[in-house]
Amino acid sequence: MTIDYTQLYIDGRWADASTSATIAVHAAATEERLGSVPEAAERDIDDAVAAARHQFDDPDGWSRWEPARRREALERFAVALEKRAEETARRVSLQNGMPIAVAQQFEGGFPALLLRYYAGLVADSPQEETRQGMLGGSARVIREPIGVVGAIVPWNVPQGITFLKLAPALAAGNTVVLKPAPETVLDAMLMAEAAIEADLPPGVLNVVPGGREIGAYLVAHPDIDKVSFTGSTAAGRAIAETCGRLLRPVTLELGGKSAAIVLDDADLASTIESFFAATLLNNGQICWLGTRVLAPRSRYDQVVDIVTGLASSLIIGDPLQPTTQVGPLVSARQRDRVESYIAKGRDEGARLTTGGNRPEGLDQGWYLQPTVFADVDNGHTIAQEEIFGPVLSLIPYSDEDEAIRIANASDYGLGGSVWTADPERGEAVARRVRTGSIGINAYVNDPVAPFGGVRASGMGRELGPEALHSYQVLKTVYLDPSAQA
Repeated sequence: MTIDYTQLYIDGRWADASTSATIAVHAAATEERLGSVPEAAERDIDDAVAAARHQFDDPDGWSRWEPARRREALERFAVALEKRAEETARRVSLQNGMPIAVAQQFEGGFPALLLRYYAGLVADSPQEETRQGMLGGSARVIREPIGVVGAIVPWNVPQGITFLKLAPALAAGNTVVLKPAPETVLDAMLMAEAAIEADLPPGVLNVVPGGREIGAYLVAHPDIDKVSFTGSTAAGRAIAETCGRLLRPVTLELGGKSAAIVLDDADLASTIESFFAATLLNNGQICWLGTRVLAPRSRYDQVVDIVTGLASSLIIGDPLQPTTQVGPLVSARQRDRVESYIAKGRDEGARLTTGGNRPEGLDQGWYLQPTVFADVDNGHTIAQEEIFGPVLSLIPYSDEDEAIRIANASDYGLGGSVWTADPERGEAVARRVRTGSIGINAYVNDPVAPFGGVRASGMGRELGPEALHSYQVLKTVYLDPSAQA
């Protein structure tokens, strides 16, 4: 049975779309039709932004609520999401091929956790302070919500990334117009059902599915106060140009080509599960994965054997099966793209040690074997461009200084990891890598710490208190010195 929605979620209710156009969704594992949703047009964006603006500007609206009251509403939202956690994980797995064990954590559990974290952060922290002035008076510095937020999310971790934006934005008192990716819209509509159950005020959250053109229209809309985008670097540059011209604040979490630096003392075999999670998780469809594996020449062959053995032993199959470690890619187009990079790797002289083909016996669905290339030069295409699939490039180095030079010789700077038996040595290496985040013997995005990139990996930060601050503006009230006497 398919899942078909006939209306959009705008202004706190299901609303008819302005056209009859729809977005059809297909299962990554079977290529069968899963369902459909209405495709938003410009008029629908106008309606959604108008609803968000009305709610934000209302003197008694969401932006004026006390943080404790917003916290209660977001707790209801979290509870409603938890009721749907299993179905959310299932829908995401069906749509983009994410293994269900990963989906249950990232898509089923993470959204409610983020809502509670940010709602508590706002409610438990002072949103203003008074500073004694140097010129005889004092100043009150107030944190206020920024306004109407346009949020655009990708298909790879759709709900997890949605709530990287929604949780801090809503907790701060903003209203949001969300544009999910066309490949993963059924989970977004399920989230809208949770918002209705939670009785979020009309206009606080609006969901308008659509493609790039609608996303561009939302970014440039005159009533949007801030944009938050996660996606490709190319799209991020276009959005940055628009926001720069409009002097509109923007957060961009973009591509990555992170380095996993294996030091000469690393016991990679004992940390192989963490290594898998840091390099090949979610079928390679995560921006921060360490897809460049840097290995010392003194142990290069051993590292190649370990990584090759890992990739070749992974269980490929139905993403809904709990034992599956690698599911299909999100679409035929994405698989074609990854296969084109595998061909480039071969053409440029890298040595294929495992994978590189479509797995036997899985004729339906967009499957691809986990693939490892050895003898990769850091200048090769597969070492410089983001592939976004289960493909690793193993690059040799002579000493730590060369490893760091190679790690930093990239247009990107989003994630990374260092693998070593000596955590202090690992941290010393990590501090020299030019990136927004890096892990020692693991990589985990913890909600309390900022996440984001440098260079072509974006600008701004999500997670941590820093994300909350990006959805607030500072207002200074200079207090009358005579009144304070």
